[in-house]
Amino acid sequence: MRTIFIADAHLVSPSDTNYCMLLRFLRELEGELDTLYIVGDLFDFWLGFPSHPFKQYDSILDALERLVMRGCRLVYFEGNHDFHLGTIFSQRLKAEIRTGPAIESVQGRRLYICHGDQINSEDHYYRLLRLLLRTRLVAASVSHFPPSWAQKIRERLQKRSQSGYTLKSVRWDYRQILLEFASRLRSQECDGLVTGHFHLPLCEKMPDTPFTILSLGDWMEQLTYGEMLDGELRLMTYSADIPIF
Repeated sequence: MRTIFIADAHLVSPSDTNYCMLLRFLRELEGELDTLYIVGDLFDFWLGFPSHPFKQYDSILDALERLVMRGCRLVYFEGNHDFHLGTIFSQRLKAEIRTGPAIESVQGRRLYICHGDQINSEDHYYRLLRLLLRTRLVAASVSHFPPSWAQKIRERLQKRSQSGYTLKSVRWDYRQILLEFASRLRSQECDGLVTGHFHLPLCEKMPDTPFTILSLGDWMEQLTYGEMLDGELRLMTYSADIPIF
């Protein structure tokens, strides 16, 4: 059986290429997947509004539900674009929701899995924003937001995220940040780090150790994902050469 890790699809519209490719990928995995780890930012924006205003994502939700019905365990690590996920994931999809980093035993190896938005300790503005957005007050308030607010919030966050990512990738060396973070994890007797958020495709073993750093890249433009096979982490790229329709 297979274990798959995917992050940062930032799905927007069913007509987008990455949306169509992910839908096809999920359908191909039916019946042969042991666990699917969604490591944050599957959607460009998701909050668990009771009214479910994000109908554009229904085909993805249906595909995930079919995976679960065929025996797949679904674990969802919240990202910085999808959090306070709501009952669609916890009840309909039976997802195990992780609101922060966790150490998971996968094929006999201890993996530190996280979206990655908390790794860069120097990003003080974002860390404060994250603290505010993840409060119980905000989570409780979602049920009182009118549905029309959902798209307005999405559009505002989307603009801020696109401009902010470009600036941050110039300001910080993400590979070095991951290496330094991974070196600290070794003291926790972890065998590997799996992270999203940085849009950096990287699979690298630390010197003189089996510890593996797997940075998942993204499914937005690169169509990269992670796979664990026989206890080894691998970075994979889904072929975009096959016609979608």
